[in-house]
Amino acid sequence: MDRFWLKNYPQGVPADIDPSRYKSLIQLFDEAFKKYSGQGAYSFMGAEMTFGQLDQNSAAIGAWLQSKGFAKGTRVAIMMPNVLQYPVAMAGVLRAGYTVVNVNPLYTPRELEHQLKDSGAEAIFVLENFATTLQQVIDKVPTKTVVVCAMGDMLPFPKSLIVNFVVRNVKKMVPEFSMPNARRWNDVLADGTKMNLKQVECSHGDVAFLQYTGGTTGVSKGATLTHKNVIANMLQAEAWYQPALAKLKPGEQMITVTALPLYHIFALTCCALLSMRTGGKNLLIPNPRDIPGFVKELGKHKFGVFPAVNTLFNGLLNNEDFKKLDFKSLILSLGGGMAVQKAVAEKWLKITGTPICEAYGLSETSPGATCNPTDTTKYTGSIGLPMPSTDIAILDDDGKQLPVGSVGEIAIRGPQVMAGYWQRPDETAKVMTPDGFFRSGDIGVM
Repeated sequence: MDRFWLKNYPQGVPADIDPSRYKSLIQLFDEAFKKYSGQGAYSFMGAEMTFGQLDQNSAAIGAWLQSKGFAKGTRVAIMMPNVLQYPVAMAGVLRAGYTVVNVNPLYTPRELEHQLKDSGAEAIFVLENFATTLQQVIDKVPTKTVVVCAMGDMLPFPKSLIVNFVVRNVKKMVPEFSMPNARRWNDVLADGTKMNLKQVECSHGDVAFLQYTGGTTGVSKGATLTHKNVIANMLQAEAWYQPALAKLKPGEQMITVTALPLYHIFALTCCALLSMRTGGKNLLIPNPRDIPGFVKELGKHKFGVFPAVNTLFNGLLNNEDFKKLDFKSLILSLGGGMAVQKAVAEKWLKITGTPICEAYGLSETSPGATCNPTDTTKYTGSIGLPMPSTDIAILDDDGKQLPVGSVGEIAIRGPQVMAGYWQRPDETAKVMTPDGFFRSGDIGVM
């Protein structure tokens, strides 16, 4: 395919990336834990977790899961907002040789039941705030191993006790639930610390994540994302970030505001996994809807990368305290998930001095497919250029490629395109073309 867009690439961005640099995400994690051991990986409610601590904690979770006798590839669900247990559980599940099933904590019991049955998840990590939803379906799903976490569990003593007390008794955010066979996170962590994580050989074709999508119109389907898919998209994002990263001072750590939920593929790839690769730190925001609390937290940090969606950008811009923050260290604002409105983008540039760089992708593409150059100085109103190693075609109803300037369906081909929908060959056949393009269902013009 003639990738004529390459001539518009910013300097320093390669035409292609090489996913074979890592044979699995486990190898990526091992490298990050050794290389960045003493650096902060996550910041949450004033507490820091280093890469070394993330290594120890995730190894304990992985070893505990292995002790349950699950076979390689077993699906393990994670139903949490942005709390420290999420990256620990996510890395633990993958290092143990299992597949992460990301679950939106705000699901209704019906949605949760469908996802646990469809994925065949045998275990679940759930924040206690949402345990009552799980309780309502636990007898109908294959998920028999349950680990319940509390908001403050991984904070240092006595802050852990205070946060849990406030969440439960003052803010009354934990509805009563009863699951007699559930284990508590801290007990599981303590047990796992006494065990050894067995090395598991995972390769490109093994399934890393099941990302559920499309429940708004029909039945929600699991996009099957392999280790290769996610490694590829993380490397594509890193390559694409280069013009922005060049603005960091030598030795300066990339600090990413992680307000988008990590169970969503946008934040998972562009915040959690990209920071693993680059030794960056994620500033975890558990509830971005609490704008005053969010802004107060931002005031305590020098942040460099700010991924968000239009509604979140807009909510922050309407907060007076947000406008008073120091944006000198901000090198990249990334918009995705939905179209960014022109008025919002212009106001953001005026207040922060950094343009919103709009990207586009889907759960099925791990997610990044196209993005505006990260050295852009203005809002373009477009979704940018295809990322490295990515082909984009505009198709007609019969799947034929249309010439430039024609309106049609956006189709995407590249190493980040999913292996298919989980156990849905019929649905997969509807969206994949014979020459490997994924039909997005979105209309666009090139």
